[in-house]
Amino acid sequence: MLLYSQPLELTKLVHSLDAFFRSSLSPFWATLVEGILIGIAILAAYALIALALIYIERKIAAFFQSRLGPNRLGKYGVIQSIADMIKILIKEIIHVNKIDKLLYYLAPFFVIVASVLSFGAIPFGQSLQAVDFNIGVFYVLAVSSIGVIGILLAGWSSNNKYSMIGAMRSGAQFISYELSAGFSLMTIVVLSGTMQFSELIEGQRYCWNLFNGHIPAFIAFVIFLISGHAETNRGPFDLPEAESELTAGYHTEYSGLRFGFFYLAEYLNMFIIAAIATTVFLGGWMPIQIKGWDAFNQVMWYIPSWIWFFGKAFVLMFLSLWVRWSFPRLRIDLLLNLEWKYLLPINLVNILVMVIIVLSGLTLADIFPAVFGK
Repeated sequence: MLLYSQPLELTKLVHSLDAFFRSSLSPFWATLVEGILIGIAILAAYALIALALIYIERKIAAFFQSRLGPNRLGKYGVIQSIADMIKILIKEIIHVNKIDKLLYYLAPFFVIVASVLSFGAIPFGQSLQAVDFNIGVFYVLAVSSIGVIGILLAGWSSNNKYSMIGAMRSGAQFISYELSAGFSLMTIVVLSGTMQFSELIEGQRYCWNLFNGHIPAFIAFVIFLISGHAETNRGPFDLPEAESELTAGYHTEYSGLRFGFFYLAEYLNMFIIAAIATTVFLGGWMPIQIKGWDAFNQVMWYIPSWIWFFGKAFVLMFLSLWVRWSFPRLRIDLLLNLEWKYLLPINLVNILVMVIIVLSGLTLADIFPAVFGK
């Protein structure tokens, strides 16, 4: 029996609004208005999650370094991120001479648009997804790749040697580790037989892909977390922004709101990596379900699906921050060696092993049908 006892008020609200717009406006204008409302909701969620992540990272960093972190504005410093946002919005934009103006002004938008496009495809909960492509995994890999264009443009157009070096490092790092991230996701696509996020989540009702795919799924999960961490330029993979060497890297010459775009996208990319890992490997918003335990499953459904999703994603983000504040920065040659000499070959062998497992039809559901179900 499929248990969906969680109330779907949001779905009812969406259907009611859709019916209202369709009855009051022409099909074109109804679709346009609904698209604008969805866009506003996505941007609002984008900004709120970014502010929350900035505050959370500051507190976690303070915990690891035995200090307090933000503690002045608001209770426990919760308003500090909002104050910083206002500061960036009103801060003077410094105009730089001898730059390629078109590319310089265009670069931050590439970065922020790539981040927003990826963010819009994430299923945050039951009926909490803006769009559910049947090639969702491929779509996220494609649009997230646009961000590196903005980074390269920022470094090139700034007419600054530090910015250029940071951009070249970031480009090499992003393009390298994107291969491993893509192959890790493809390993689970082979296991699940679909690229659609909703079907991936439904297929993990009684067993997460992390466990259902045997050792290859676990290897893919670890490699994806490492690759995703490297793609977001977070320590110890923060060579493109190495303050001791490059000032601020590719956005050294940016100020005010344009700098804020880079800053915002960096934090949201960390969340997007955790959200994709949660969806593909950890069952997404699906609560813990055990076949035959109907009473237990019923209780799990009383917890809202978005809490399950953000809870799992937060655990992965905490691991990311833990790594950042625990390991020193890698040299660029060691960073690229890790990808090309180790992660990529392991990934290629891993996906081949997964293909063999899938063709043989061997899953944990076959080994333990009473626990994981079919």
